[in-house]
Amino acid sequence: MSTSGFDSYIADNQFRKRNPLSKDSETYHTEKEKRRLKRSEGKPRRFTSLDFHYDKDTQTCYCPAGNEMWRSGTHLKSNHKHYTRFTGYLRDCQACPLQAQCMRKPPTDRGRQVQFINDESRKKLNYGDKMKIKIDSPVGRRQYGKRLGCIEPVFGNITTNKGMNRLTLRGQTKVNAQWQMYCLVHNIEKLREAMH
Repeated sequence: MSTSGFDSYIADNQFRKRNPLSKDSETYHTEKEKRRLKRSEGKPRRFTSLDFHYDKDTQTCYCPAGNEMWRSGTHLKSNHKHYTRFTGYLRDCQACPLQAQCMRKPPTDRGRQVQFINDESRKKLNYGDKMKIKIDSPVGRRQYGKRLGCIEPVFGNITTNKGMNRLTLRGQTKVNAQWQMYCLVHNIEKLREAMH
């Protein structure tokens, strides 16, 4: 895709979350919370790493309840990112009034664990990161905004009405042929509707 020469945009479900207009929008956050409550059947939102107070310089971390956590190590994951992990003291987590928001089950052998990425400044951009930068640019936002009227109806018709929710052939040539057949049927239907 990156070497094809096409001005491509790949769908990104975090697009609205990163939109500066959404940050100050009361409606966006209210509706988002309503959807979350419906999905979680009214359960409170669980804490993420963003809710923990991490100081990169002193390498200390405090949980949302204000308890200090101990550094349980630095790890290099398969994606070549360095993580610093902190673990809550078991006695603090067992007696914590925010336990339901922090852990799925009451702790028995260890407290809540949380990790933070280090060396972000030296992180190499992957294709996903480059796509996010492209979408977040003023031109990218304009182009990506056209998706709702141009692209979604086509995919909606082909996947829902035509029942094509997966490709059944293998190999790029065969997949292209199968996709083009569905697109051809979609276009013939549009022409027929335009003639009536």
